[in-house]
Parts: sequence; structure tokens; C-alpha cells
Amino acid sequence: MNTRSPILITGCSRSGMSMVAAAINLFGAFGGKMSYDNQSIRRGMFENVRIREDLVKPYLSNCGLDVMGQYPLTIHKNYLYFPDNWKEKVENILFSEGYKKGAWMYKDSRTALIWPVWSMSFPDAKWVIVRRRTGDVVDSCVKTGFMKAFKNESNQHIVGVNNERDGWLWWVHEYEKRFTDMILGGIDHKIIWPERMVDGDYNQLYELCDWLNLTWNDKSLDFINTLLWNSRIKKGGQNGSKSNS
Repeated sequence: MNTRSPILITGCSRSGMSMVAAAINLFGAFGGKMSYDNQSIRRGMFENVRIREDLVKPYLSNCGLDVMGQYPLTIHKNYLYFPDNWKEKVENILFSEGYKKGAWMYKDSRTALIWPVWSMSFPDAKWVIVRRRTGDVVDSCVKTGFMKAFKNESNQHIVGVNNERDGWLWWVHEYEKRFTDMILGGIDHKIIWPERMVDGDYNQLYELCDWLNLTWNDKSLDFINTLLWNSRIKKGGQNGSKSNS
């Protein structure tokens, strides 16, 4: 029994992917058993745990790559080997977790690193590429505890930089190369910038819902407004009102 073609959500870590994935999940896309920090959906990663732990991380490890998608990465233009039965393995996990029919999603920054594996397995997938200003991603990486790769000076030197910030800048540019490869490779995609939501601009979210043929759910705005509250305070006190456009 086959699933419908998936919604694959990817981007650099620290770009707002989890917020976008949460909205898509609330629009009705099945995600299976997803990870949450401290069991709180408000701090959820919205990544299917078994797909990530049983398929993605072992694949990266077998290729000698960082399972966190930090460093080392795939060599640009060299996307390694095509694993056996990837589609069937993904679908078996989904069905075991309650999938019946309809839209389903998988969110993971590492999907961009191994995108041909996903694209060959699910050629009709819809891809959501989440973007954020490069400097903001770098700032967030420096401040985030689990983003450790370029705190390591040896990794800095290998990629030809002299400090952590420049290491993360190199890393963001490497992901951007993959996004370009994906788009030139012909994936069906939409790019979304969650930072626009800090200013109360939800137009891309409405468009995304329509493009994915999902059903709008106002709870998505409640969820997002809660997550963005601190960001709005820092920017001068946005009230988080809903857009009617």
C-alpha cells in the first residue's frame, strides 16, 4: 500500500522550520510520532523520530558524515549512494504509526543534504524550503548549545576559517548550494521566509496552505504568535494580530 506523495520541509537549522512544520501539521498533514522538547508541543521539533533515528542518521553515519548535519557534510555535487528500499522503509514507519491516507509530511534540515535520495524515492513530493537571513542563522548557531561543529577549531581550519562565526557562515553557504541544486534539479518547491511573520505578515503561510491543498486552521496563527512573542517584543512590540489578506 502506497502513501500519497509527501510534503518535505527542509532548510538550514535555526531558520524556523519547526514553526512551518507545526503549521503544516495543523493544516492536516500527518507527521506520525514527532519529537517534542520536554513533551511540550509548543517547543516541538516536529520531526518524525523513527524516520530520523532509524533511517536518516544511520544513512549519514554509514557515509562517514555528521548525523547532526553540521560537519562533515556531503561533498557538493557528490550525493553518495542510493539506499535500498528507502520509500518502502519510510512508508512502513508511517503506517505503523497510524497513517491511513491523505497528506503527510517529514521535516528535517538534513533532507537537503541527501535530497536525491528523497527525490528519487518520492519524485512527486512537494518541497518546502525554509529560509532566513544568513546573518541571523549564524547568530542563532553561535548562541545554540547543540550547534557545536564550529566551536571545534580543527573543523574551522579544515574549511579554511579562523573563528566560529565564519565556520557557520561557510556552513550556511554549503546548504544554500544544495538548495540551488534541488531547484535546478526540478523539484516542485516553494520557498518560505518565517521571519516575515514576526511583523504579522502571514501571506506566505496562506499561499503555502493553498499550494499544498490543505485546510486552513486558525490554530496555526495562535501557535505561531505564541512562539514569536519574544521576537516581537525585541522588535518593538508587535501585537501579533491576524492578517486578513
